[in-house]
Amino acid sequence: MIGLFDSHAHLESPRFEADRTEVIARAARAGVTRILTCGSDLETSAQDVALAQQYPGLYVAVGIHGHRASTVGAWHAMPLQVDVWARLAELAAQPGVVAIGEIGLDYHYNFSPPDIQRAVLAQQLRLAHDLDLPVILHNRESDADLRALVDDAPPVRGVLHCFLADAALARWALDKGLYLGVAGPITFPNVRHLAPILREAPLDRLLVETDCPYLAPQPVRGPRNEPAFVRHVAEQLAEVLDLPLEELARRTAENACRLLRVD
Repeated sequence: MIGLFDSHAHLESPRFEADRTEVIARAARAGVTRILTCGSDLETSAQDVALAQQYPGLYVAVGIHGHRASTVGAWHAMPLQVDVWARLAELAAQPGVVAIGEIGLDYHYNFSPPDIQRAVLAQQLRLAHDLDLPVILHNRESDADLRALVDDAPPVRGVLHCFLADAALARWALDKGLYLGVAGPITFPNVRHLAPILREAPLDRLLVETDCPYLAPQPVRGPRNEPAFVRHVAEQLAEVLDLPLEELARRTAENACRLLRVD
């Protein structure tokens, strides 16, 4: 048992509906003792809260992803806004909830208009500050706007999950006190820019994650990722940093526990 902490999963996904209990059992057999499962909107956040009550070692982040920002509704409808944020705050107070997430910006698909994404993110950064919870940040092709919003927001702690950006964004994030989440792409043959960035980062600011059911690591590349596969991420990161796997697992688990304030 090496005690890995998968710091980003989506276990409420319908892709786990048929075998969720076995997926979590496989993770335990692979040495994964803790998992953070992240909502993408109010519905999936509530589903994750319910899962945390069923499975030991499961923690929850609740939030509205940039993709789902339009589900908040018309931004001129103030009663709706109040209801949405009141419900999110209510979810954040539930047992097992340790973060606000997954939140952020995604300009690759633009499933929600960028201006609405920015407004929803800004509101959730304020909520995280008010509740003293860390944020789980998504960023895709939105570096400048993400930086501006975080810089303008009240101080927050958190992680840039599935970090794939450049050294400049890594330096900014680390200077802000944020962590970098390392996911399956570190194992991909065509992702070569990450290793030198991660070697320069302090070890106490790195987390490992799967982002399952997405982004399965190269050794198990296929249609579905799962928490057990975070071991492949940890093995690759340990090789990059020239560390024994056991030490890498221990240190990244300690980092996740520190960020999320869990024992």
